[in-house]
Amino acid sequence: MASIDELNRRFSIAGVAQITAGNGGLPRISITTPVTAAEIYVHGAQLTSWRPAGHEEVIFLSAQSQFEAGRAIRGGIPVCFPWFRNKVDDPKAPSHGVVRTKAWELDSVETHGDTVVVSLSTVSDEGTRAWWPHDFHLVHRATIGAELTQELVVSNTSTAPLRFEEALHTYYRVGGAESVRISGLDGVAYLDNTDANREKRQQGDIVFTAQTDRAYLDTTHAVEIFDPVLRRRIRLEKQDSRTTVVWNPWSTGAQSLADLGDDEWRTMACVEASNMRAFAVDLAAGQQHTMKTVIQVAAAPGDAI
Repeated sequence: MASIDELNRRFSIAGVAQITAGNGGLPRISITTPVTAAEIYVHGAQLTSWRPAGHEEVIFLSAQSQFEAGRAIRGGIPVCFPWFRNKVDDPKAPSHGVVRTKAWELDSVETHGDTVVVSLSTVSDEGTRAWWPHDFHLVHRATIGAELTQELVVSNTSTAPLRFEEALHTYYRVGGAESVRISGLDGVAYLDNTDANREKRQQGDIVFTAQTDRAYLDTTHAVEIFDPVLRRRIRLEKQDSRTTVVWNPWSTGAQSLADLGDDEWRTMACVEASNMRAFAVDLAAGQQHTMKTVIQVAAAPGDAI
């Protein structure tokens, strides 16, 4: 992997983008423009901060995150591929796949009007084939501005078809998990991972009252998080994603996670574009698939929420 000095020489943009040593000494791309600020780690191609002008931090990052090679960062927007949660046929395999703990390649940092576009990529290697035998090329492209657009581009570089799961595992920072409401999934069937993945159906908005881990099925709807404490509305739109995951570990789950503070569940809510279970993606040899998300933030008065 190129040194931080080399990455900065090749990709920095004066007054806009700089590559420096982040937490744990890991390379981090820092973006600052009149309309936004953001941080992305080369480790896992993981965005860990996004602050559009006029708004507080949108992305949750645990104070207990372990910034080490080979370990996952808790919070931000991890890239999950080629499976989500545990690997069905191998419980010893890494949770959420093989790419979120890899050092990716930084391919480009470019400005386009008021936005900054950061592209990173990774490919199959001996480490990934130890858990999953297929060859692939993966690109994570983040367009950072007043809104945040992410594209996850999967190319099948093997000679046989493959089937994979994927997610952009977004941790949103919220004022209070107990007070947020998540709309856009009313009437949608979901698998409840806190109840042996039994299929249930959503009624009304989602409100966190206990540990929540749900995969909403066959849905392409936009989802909104209404946050009365921070007085804002976060909207997630997605393309080529047919499942939406909603997760909050609550106090019980947080205690089992060494890299999440016991009370940090109160200030996070995960709402994730994904393709999983029956909606995993089948990709022929030589073909490409792109999942895209767009995140927008708007102020909202408390009494309107």
